[in-house]
Amino acid sequence: MERNEKIKFDYNTIIGVLCGGLSSEREVSLRSGKNVLNALQRLGYKNAELINVDKDIAQVLIDKKIEVAYNALHGKYGEDGCIQGILEILKIPYTGCGVMSSAICMNKEYTKRILSTCKDIPLIKSVFVHKGEDVNKACEKLKYPIITKPVCEGSSFGMTKVNSPNELENAYKEALKYNDDVLIEEFINGFFVTVGVLEDECRVFATEILEIRPKNEWYDYEAKYTKGMSDFIVPSTSISKKTTENIKDIAIKAHKTAGCRGLSRIDFMVMNDEPYFLEINTSPGMTDTSDLPAQALAMGISYDNLVLMILNNAGLNR
Repeated sequence: MERNEKIKFDYNTIIGVLCGGLSSEREVSLRSGKNVLNALQRLGYKNAELINVDKDIAQVLIDKKIEVAYNALHGKYGEDGCIQGILEILKIPYTGCGVMSSAICMNKEYTKRILSTCKDIPLIKSVFVHKGEDVNKACEKLKYPIITKPVCEGSSFGMTKVNSPNELENAYKEALKYNDDVLIEEFINGFFVTVGVLEDECRVFATEILEIRPKNEWYDYEAKYTKGMSDFIVPSTSISKKTTENIKDIAIKAHKTAGCRGLSRIDFMVMNDEPYFLEINTSPGMTDTSDLPAQALAMGISYDNLVLMILNNAGLNR
């Protein structure tokens, strides 16, 4: 198969929905995978099956003769280029981003370094602190409150809002439980929005913008995955038309600059009608409360059609 050649498969194709995995986001991934499998079966793919990923995944894929992999993994090993590398070696086409873009976007610091080459992508002032370094000295030029976060985690694991310097050390240690590298950003006192980027017949486009108002102080794990803990407004009603278009343009540019393919979800904070880039998610959640399905639905793309669109782009990441 030539690189970037669209995969041709039919309803008899053996599709493995990869989920679970070995990361802290395992439970979320299992929910995503189950939803995706149900959609594929409704669409008529009778040979689609759920594969709970563990350390023996390569042999499982070989034994089951998987022809296409639908990647519903989140976090470490599933969203950082590792599973993508295994699939490349096995020559199994897969959905979503490839090895390079997955690895880059999983690392929040390197994502910001890549995007800093685009002068019109607004980045939040931050510092990058490695384990063992003096975190207080590193943050001397940041304005409080700040947010500490593991550089390679998702779903808000290890994140802490720090209101004053005397809270910094404990927050830093919490982030180090997940990674040896910590990204520390100034806290944007605004609201959270997110926008999906999809590809259809090689056309890259942004979804409607989803505005999220958490019941907690900020958009933490509980607010993300517990029904009723956040209000979802899509399309967002709190930003101007000009800013709406600007956010969509920035999202597409970030998607392309980081080398993403197939799909991604770009997160922003908005303050005074100005967007500030947060991160790129290369394997967005597909649960009942996930953002991307809601964003797609707001522009007329049902859950099943979203899954089909993602599936149809399998192999374009090679």
